[in-house]
Amino acid sequence: MLVSGRRRWLTALLQAQRWPFQPSRDMRLVQFRAPHLTGPHLGLESGNGGGVINLSAFDPTLPKTMIEFLGQGEAALSVAKRALAAQLPLLPRSEVTFLAPVTRPDKVVCVGMNYVDHCKEQNVPVPKEPIIFSKFASSIVGPYDEVVLPPESQEVDWEVELAVVVGKKGKHIKATDAMAHVAGFTVAHDVSARDWQMRRNGKQWLLGKTFDTFCPLGPALVTKDSVADPHNLKICCRVNGEVVQSSNTNQMVFKTEELIAWVSQGRHPDWDPPRCWCIQKTSCLSQEGRRSPV
Repeated sequence: MLVSGRRRWLTALLQAQRWPFQPSRDMRLVQFRAPHLTGPHLGLESGNGGGVINLSAFDPTLPKTMIEFLGQGEAALSVAKRALAAQLPLLPRSEVTFLAPVTRPDKVVCVGMNYVDHCKEQNVPVPKEPIIFSKFASSIVGPYDEVVLPPESQEVDWEVELAVVVGKKGKHIKATDAMAHVAGFTVAHDVSARDWQMRRNGKQWLLGKTFDTFCPLGPALVTKDSVADPHNLKICCRVNGEVVQSSNTNQMVFKTEELIAWVSQGRHPDWDPPRCWCIQKTSCLSQEGRRSPV
């Protein structure tokens, strides 16, 4: 599977989709590059695995980055909805390079041990409170970018995640109000250097979680109105074509609303939209085939 040393690169494919399959009319926002366009652009993915609508071609006044787009709130989303309904020409998928749907967020907030089935498989107690840690935003790369295996680590590991994009500022958010702060959902890959996480750096997790390329995201940010139930999504991870994880978000210990309420408490800084992420974590298989807890 993952081997450091001779093999320096890993390409991981991840999939999170509604069960059953999501219809193509869902709002699937992407950031992309194309040879005939200058700089990154904002677009709409036409279904899971489809071509891309260039939103700038529909309305040149729209922002070209996701952070600016989400900052405009419902006004920008309404333009994107009209573009989706207009059945515009698509850029072939083979002609675009997908970037992470959001780049350089202020916060990447992560939650450990958050799936019941994996806690049971590992014979560890289900957490009574969320286990919170973070990743550097600089570790974010696109969904199909290569994950570099650092020579400093011999124990690089994979974990598929559901990522929640927070798009509205708030503090002391009630669980009943939490979804009003959510812009949408995407797929994340929480790559870890287990030796650095568990045995180096005073056993503080941060450095083991934040090597460059250790947080692939995307390709699409699916808006919350396109997801009927974020806690009933099939989620799996493929490494080099082999399925290494398969679960469902109905196994989450703490749901999205609880996590937003917990992280937005007074001991944390104000959430600054749309740059905050809540990554809801599962456990995984390590490269030696053992279960790793977080």
